[in-house]
Amino acid sequence: MPEGAPGTQASGLVLVDKPAGWTSHDVVGKVRRLANTRKVGHAGTLDPMATGLLVVGFNKATRLLTAITGTDKTYLATIRLGVSTVTDDAEGDVLQTRLANAVTPERVDAAVDDLTGDILQVPSAVSAIKVDGQRAYHRVRAGEDVRLKARPVTVRRLEVTGYRRAEGGATVDLDVEVDCTSGTYIRALARDLGEALETGGHLTALRRTAVGPFSVSDAVTLEDLAVRFTSTELSEAAAGLFPVRRLTGEEVSELSFGRRIEATGTEGMVAAQAPDGTVVALISDQARQGRPGALSAKPEIVFAPAQTPGRATGQDGGRT
Repeated sequence: MPEGAPGTQASGLVLVDKPAGWTSHDVVGKVRRLANTRKVGHAGTLDPMATGLLVVGFNKATRLLTAITGTDKTYLATIRLGVSTVTDDAEGDVLQTRLANAVTPERVDAAVDDLTGDILQVPSAVSAIKVDGQRAYHRVRAGEDVRLKARPVTVRRLEVTGYRRAEGGATVDLDVEVDCTSGTYIRALARDLGEALETGGHLTALRRTAVGPFSVSDAVTLEDLAVRFTSTELSEAAAGLFPVRRLTGEEVSELSFGRRIEATGTEGMVAAQAPDGTVVALISDQARQGRPGALSAKPEIVFAPAQTPGRATGQDGGRT
């Protein structure tokens, strides 16, 4: 067991720099063994060929993962123009090759502009999206022709940072950096960019560098984690993800029972922090039933167990 393994008593997030060849499920299994606890999950799947930031939560911090999954992401990627594949990446069989001789940086820039902003994107057929209860990639591997519906996503930035001709100009490799909303498929961007340029295209490399406020520069390798288990404690992680509302001892007790408290006046989710710094719940302002316009803060996720007012966290920062 590595130094600092939390077991079932502590809760937190682990920022893992996922190696190529590992599935996200593989990483979760490894962290489960190293943390010596069964309750482990991740925020946002990375394909086996991809590397970079995978946010893993253990114990109560797994309840933060849904909120983290919905945050924006940043990727570094390489797109090859001139070759289309079944999977829209380098792991799939080649569907078609088309010369990329006529591709110019100016044409690339124009196509990139059309794929930036609010767009409708058809996910890759080998995505994890469920079709009639079964993952799309399972259906594709079984030989089915899977066609997924377009979904609205936002590509906040799609910047070409490198342009290289290969194979006598028959193919072109583009290095890109992408800032996008949750649910954006970088493989699909590679495919659509290739189609816009009439050459076809697929992803040859992908690295995720940021998930919301978390950066891959703060991540650890699985090898390092096996020596010393490094994590961010649940309350620290929640306070870094959301605006903070400081609570009174009475409010701590109310939230621990799932009751509403006075509105925060802040849009979206807020970390409700006890006087001792512990985040006891995530709350959001909601209208009161039967009272139009009247808002109160409703607990969305409660981390602290229910406690009577006499046993609430004291306002002096100590526990009573």
